Amino acid sequence: MPRAAVFCEGQFAKIDGKTANGLVRHSERYAVIGVVDSTRAGLDSGTVLDGKKNDIPIFASLAQLIAHTGSTPETFIYGVAPSDGKLPSAHRAVVLEAIRSGMNIVCGLHMYLGEDTEMVHASKASGVSIHDVRKPPPIHELRVFDGSVTNVRAVRIAVLGTDCAIGKRTTATILTDALNAHGIRTVLVGTGQTGLMQGARYGVAMDAIPPQFLCGQLEGEVVKADDEQQPDVIVVEGQGALSHPAFCTSASILRGSQPQGVIIQHAPERVWRVDFPKMPVASPAQEIALIQSFADTKVIGLTLNHEGMGDDAAIQSAINQLTTALGLPVTDALRRPTQALVDMVCDAFPVLKACREPLTV
Repeated sequence: MPRAAVFCEGQFAKIDGKTANGLVRHSERYAVIGVVDSTRAGLDSGTVLDGKKNDIPIFASLAQLIAHTGSTPETFIYGVAPSDGKLPSAHRAVVLEAIRSGMNIVCGLHMYLGEDTEMVHASKASGVSIHDVRKPPPIHELRVFDGSVTNVRAVRIAVLGTDCAIGKRTTATILTDALNAHGIRTVLVGTGQTGLMQGARYGVAMDAIPPQFLCGQLEGEVVKADDEQQPDVIVVEGQGALSHPAFCTSASILRGSQPQGVIIQHAPERVWRVDFPKMPVASPAQEIALIQSFADTKVIGLTLNHEGMGDDAAIQSAINQLTTALGLPVTDALRRPTQALVDMVCDAFPVLKACREPLTV
């Protein structure tokens, strides 16, 4: 895998740093060797993010990262995910520095760096590439929904949520790995830029696709994953929230992938929606009712985002309370054994128990 430096100035372990956070936790496409965030310099990124050392250090600058590692990594990943999808002017010089240092650029912004005149000229002069992950295919390559997803053999499970930036991708990744570890062949279909950067073999950056083709593009990825991999389960990463008025992607995920089951990701201590301080987060019961009235599916369980919850006792208390209130299995993908996720899925779809093997990792 190409070595990568992940730039996340001022945002690592925060909501707008979700791309960097995700790549530090899991990457099948890049070997992340360091994070750039001067506000966390000198710390271990795993310790900052999850309280577990991962030996991926945080540096104050790109120059310090290169000096420490002794060579220039092949890739510079822009790891900040601002809500407006634009490159802040303060970060422009750092991207140009990376280009002139001979690094290929990977960016998930809505603003395409590969169409920026200065950066294009700099990249040509340095002989490096710019990959805009969110740039959609040409219009002639896009497809409309045709119903072929109904022929998919695999059980389809979507991980949705009560808000954006709440941990849906993280839970989907952990769930996919856990099912595979138990012998249940599972494929993850990514729906956002971070999942694609992490190495999702199938997927599409849905918020960059014209609405007419949203459902069809996702349907095509699900059908392709089923045809090529013949998995037992296809896990579909969620985006936004069906209840959130700023996003339409959850609706297209439900329509395009036609999941038989949904897992809800929820942060009990989050009162207001991200970037919308006067808009309350939907309750799990409200989100479940909306999803099940909108689509022919069932919510099979809930997973927690433990932000602001303090110690383990508070997490367990929330799990117990929500289990009783909802009548559904509840767990925390990061703080509880993954066995709970596997049980959640197998209890909802008993046919998968025949595929199941003892845990191998």
